[in-house]
Amino acid sequence: MELYPSIDLLGGRVVRLRQGDYDARIDYDADAVSVARAFADGGATWIHVIDLDAARSGTPVNRQLFTEIAAAVSGTVRLQTGGGIRTLDDVEALAAAGVARVVLGSAAIRQPSFVAQAAMVMPVAVGLDHRDGELAVHGWTEGAGVLLLEAVTEFPDAAAFVVTNIATDGTLAGPDLVGLARVAAASTVPVIASGGVGSLDDLRALSRLGALAGVIVGRALYEGRFSVEQALAVLDGKA
Repeated sequence: MELYPSIDLLGGRVVRLRQGDYDARIDYDADAVSVARAFADGGATWIHVIDLDAARSGTPVNRQLFTEIAAAVSGTVRLQTGGGIRTLDDVEALAAAGVARVVLGSAAIRQPSFVAQAAMVMPVAVGLDHRDGELAVHGWTEGAGVLLLEAVTEFPDAAAFVVTNIATDGTLAGPDLVGLARVAAASTVPVIASGGVGSLDDLRALSRLGALAGVIVGRALYEGRFSVEQALAVLDGKA
């Protein structure tokens, strides 16, 4: 399994939301570029970066930071980025900025054919963020009326699915192991788990599922529950 340390950006600041609630945010006194360099120094080969402003409004408030982060870790770490990516121009701009993979959420759910179009520019991960099995869009503020287990059959051009149970996201209470296992079993596309990881034991439990391609970790790293190095050792079966 690949480790994806995450950087969530809101108004240029590094933050975490609890269960997708913009009013329940945690601000970290950290510079995004410095955080990315620290993740790279710890051995991460991917970093997951989300523009929370753009996810909600569609305006790419933090896109310049994507460019700065990509430049800071170029040659050692690949960037997977998302949030408010709605057009091919957005995808092309991120490719030019040095991003390796885009995450399409709302745009993919509303227009599945967009994934195939974007995949001609760069690899695409589809973000499948759900509450009780129903996908959520527009920064998790609206239900899409689409079921998670149906959606995994709709995107043959996706390089990966990023699956987030919103109820666990930012809680440190543990990932949705049962739900992730079901999604992985139903999907022919690699699945990246997101949400709820709070301990190394959570990473061990995800590894034991044997069906996941990766895991996104945010708050647990920022709050010192474990380090990138420790997480990688667990995922490599060395700890």
